[in-house]
Amino acid sequence: MAPVTPFNQLSNVEQAEDYAENLFVGRSVRLRPLREDDLPYLEQWWFDPSIVVLQNHTVLPRPEGGVSEQFSQWSANTSSEAVGFSIELTETEEFVGHVTLYGRNPINQSATLAIVLGPEFHGRGYGSDAVRLAVKYGFLQLGLNRIELQTWAFNTRGIASYTKAGFVEEGRRREAVFFNGRRHDEVIMAILRDDWAGNS
Repeated sequence: MAPVTPFNQLSNVEQAEDYAENLFVGRSVRLRPLREDDLPYLEQWWFDPSIVVLQNHTVLPRPEGGVSEQFSQWSANTSSEAVGFSIELTETEEFVGHVTLYGRNPINQSATLAIVLGPEFHGRGYGSDAVRLAVKYGFLQLGLNRIELQTWAFNTRGIASYTKAGFVEEGRRREAVFFNGRRHDEVIMAILRDDWAGNS
């Protein structure tokens, strides 16, 4: 993976082309536009119990179709308030998940990150790679200063992945979610542009 030259350091056409070409390419995955044939996978994954318990406030079946509409809106990319990308493997072009930056606040220069991977792709480093790409896009292309996310305290795999991508825990909403008869904390994590620039 070649380093991406920041916009403010571009001095010729070749550097501009290199910036655009490498902006969406990571170590093992690349980000691309959402395609129609991605949607059935996202519908399936969103209702998988291993995903539901990590992405939603409650485990509750939902009607089919709503998830496709939600992901299509996130990935329309017609506004910088929210951008969404499908994640595919660079070698095989296999679709493995989706990442989005939403709720962009142009005054505070902040946004929230969310990611979903197919259960069969967990634990292989694809999530960390995709998060790093989304963070890079947010800082270099959207001009963000802060990217945050929320997850449940029992999502230790996710927390490890986010930490690997440069996020730090900022605080917790104590006992904010109720699952399996118990209350659990919500963990708030974030990465700042200066932190990212110092480590990239």
